[in-house]
Amino acid sequence: MPYPDPFYPVIDSLAWLKRLTALGVGTVQLRAKNLDTDGARALVREALAVTRGSATKLVVNDYWQAAIDEGATHVHLGQEDLAGADIAAIRKAGLTLGFSTHDDAELDNALRHAPDYVALGPIFFTTLKAMRFAPQGVPKIAEWKKRVGAIPLVAIGGIKLEHADEVFAAGAQSIAVVSDVTQHPDPDARVRAWLDRTKETV
Repeated sequence: MPYPDPFYPVIDSLAWLKRLTALGVGTVQLRAKNLDTDGARALVREALAVTRGSATKLVVNDYWQAAIDEGATHVHLGQEDLAGADIAAIRKAGLTLGFSTHDDAELDNALRHAPDYVALGPIFFTTLKAMRFAPQGVPKIAEWKKRVGAIPLVAIGGIKLEHADEVFAAGAQSIAVVSDVTQHPDPDARVRAWLDRTKETV
């Protein structure tokens, strides 16, 4: 199986993680903010317990030390997180490492660390978080895919199932999805539709 999977939900709670794991989602990023050291370790520990023995790969956002301490396998860092992270320790622990990027300077910074994937966003307008970057648009995906070469490119930001064909066609290997799952009136049905759509890209 590829990593990350073509459908890559990003959620903020154990309840969502349990729900997506039960639905058979292959890669899920857990992004919970403002936890102290003990809280982060507890969250990662519980999250790993949820996914253990399942087909779901847990990606820990930000809390790289907790991920190392609790035996996680995958970490994702934003640019702010990257500035304070011990990349050598993450690599020594054998974790995969993905980065968020929003402009050319951030991409250059990410590529210096030999990432396992690079996320580009926001592709479309998103209301989920305050962004100092304008929407990149689908054509930017093709441009950045040329730059990253064989490194998997993840598209994120306001992407709905109806956009999937054009986003994959532009060169993304994976689509990170937030609101199209968490704010959908029937999240389980939407997840199943995403899984059905992305089976052909695996």
